[in-house]
Amino acid sequence: MESKGLAVSHTHASKKTEIRVYWNAPSSAPSHIQFLATVVEKYKIYWVKIPSDVISQPNALPFTTPKATTASLSTLPSISHLTGPFSASECGKKKFCVRSPRSCDPEREATCFFLSFTREEQSVMVELSGPTGGYLSFAFSHDRWMGDDDAYLCIRGDQSVHIQPSHLTGRSHPVLDSRGNLEDMAWRLADGVIQCSFRRNITLPGVKNRFDLNTRYYIFLADGEANAGQILKHSQQPLITYEKYDITDTPKSIGGSRSLPLLKVHGALMFVAWMTAVSTGVLVARFFRSVWSKALFLGEAAWFQVHRALMLTTSVLTCIAFVMPFIYRGGWSSHAGYHPYLGCIVMTLAISQPLLAASRPPLHDSRRQMFNWTHWSVGTAARIIAVAAMFLGMELPGLDLPSPQKTYTMMGFVTWHIGTEIILEIHAYRLSRKVEILDNDRIQIFQSLTVAEAEGHVFKKVVLTIYICGNVTFLIIFLSAINHR
Repeated sequence: MESKGLAVSHTHASKKTEIRVYWNAPSSAPSHIQFLATVVEKYKIYWVKIPSDVISQPNALPFTTPKATTASLSTLPSISHLTGPFSASECGKKKFCVRSPRSCDPEREATCFFLSFTREEQSVMVELSGPTGGYLSFAFSHDRWMGDDDAYLCIRGDQSVHIQPSHLTGRSHPVLDSRGNLEDMAWRLADGVIQCSFRRNITLPGVKNRFDLNTRYYIFLADGEANAGQILKHSQQPLITYEKYDITDTPKSIGGSRSLPLLKVHGALMFVAWMTAVSTGVLVARFFRSVWSKALFLGEAAWFQVHRALMLTTSVLTCIAFVMPFIYRGGWSSHAGYHPYLGCIVMTLAISQPLLAASRPPLHDSRRQMFNWTHWSVGTAARIIAVAAMFLGMELPGLDLPSPQKTYTMMGFVTWHIGTEIILEIHAYRLSRKVEILDNDRIQIFQSLTVAEAEGHVFKKVVLTIYICGNVTFLIIFLSAINHR
């Protein structure tokens, strides 16, 4: 170091018992030098400005300690203990409340996430509570994204709650700020619920990173785990109000959502496309050619018309759903794991299939067999990758699906579809064996074949009807899970 005020630190997070640093004194160094050290053991245990011995230049006069002067130290804000849970009875009357579930009451429900603001002349009293073993937080934001936000944390310690203002600079750990602007701080721990309250002025002129509260903002409400007072990334998407609010205006009682409508529609359209339309279209093409062989309009067989309509529907729904996360994120998301990569592959295959089908050669063309295998391979790959992408997508916090309902629904549908295909395959095999036996016996061949085919058609129609009913049931379960909050 060659300038006053500079410092040196380590860059590795491993625990250390010593650090050795060499300092090259500049030619203009003072006669007497003292080093100060700061040591951090963990988030809430640290030592600041530990002084070293005074080091003197050769031939310097003896160092004398200056006369101590008494400095006025700012008094730390006092913290008291709450005596009971917060009340929601004044929500919409005197308190501006944000709750999840929307009508919950923290006095009666331990699972209630509760945030209230009560205006008192030129200040606002804040109450925050919820079931968590780590921390609760809320933030005021100009948009629906983390970054450039005014945030407040209630962090659980060993037997206390640490109330801390902070600000967010992006999707990263919040930067902690001074508590000097908070008053009347209080907390309580009971039955797995963290409660904290404090008061702050509506406006704080000259205080950096603190927003004026008489302005409209989106309100974020989050919770997560903490380790030794250090907060960890929240495991679920924060609750975000549907619109901006001025908490100092008319009191209201509002809710929010942990999943935005665009992502809900994205998930719903993908489920309809790949769990309903595609699966039904595959069964029709595989097992119903003889059942619906009559030509309809444009001279095409009925089964083909149904198959084509379902597959085109899948491609259209996939294209619509594909763009929604990009609109929501404003670009590519680097926090969604493999899901977006698989989604791009599915999108490519979904567009390729109808283009490939448009070049289908005539029935007896030598290229027809190659087309059939290619069409089947691309379609099967798309279905498998789509299912994998949906399983991964359901785990993302942005969709906020309830566990384990989401996993059981997907596993149930996959099992339902595979079971239906197995039943139809067994039926087709038994019917073909029956036809072979009749053909060998040469007894009432034509009449028996007609009866066998008729019975087979009826069975297939019954199976398809049951399959579609089950499909609709899974679809309803999935849509209700998407819209559960």
